Amino acid sequence: MSVFTKRNALVGFLTLKALERRRRPKRNGLKLVLFLVLGLVSLGVLAGLAAVVLRRQHGESRSLEGYAVSPEAEDEIVGEYVTATPEPIPAT
Repeated sequence: MSVFTKRNALVGFLTLKALERRRRPKRNGLKLVLFLVLGLVSLGVLAGLAAVVLRRQHGESRSLEGYAVSPEAEDEIVGEYVTATPEPIPAT
């Protein structure tokens, strides 16, 4: 009696196919876990950037809080005073 029969070959073939199907979800599971981890890391980076931007905006508004702005200050050049000279400067 031979061990290799059509029925045994069919059972072995179906068993191998079933095992291949079981292995694929594990690979898809690893991909899913990898994508979830990458998504969480990218969300963390975006949250960090948003926190830095908000902190900078909040800090700028605090630094300008104590200053009063007058309507005449809009026409002035900051840091420069224009003085009239008694005599014109000769061109050379």
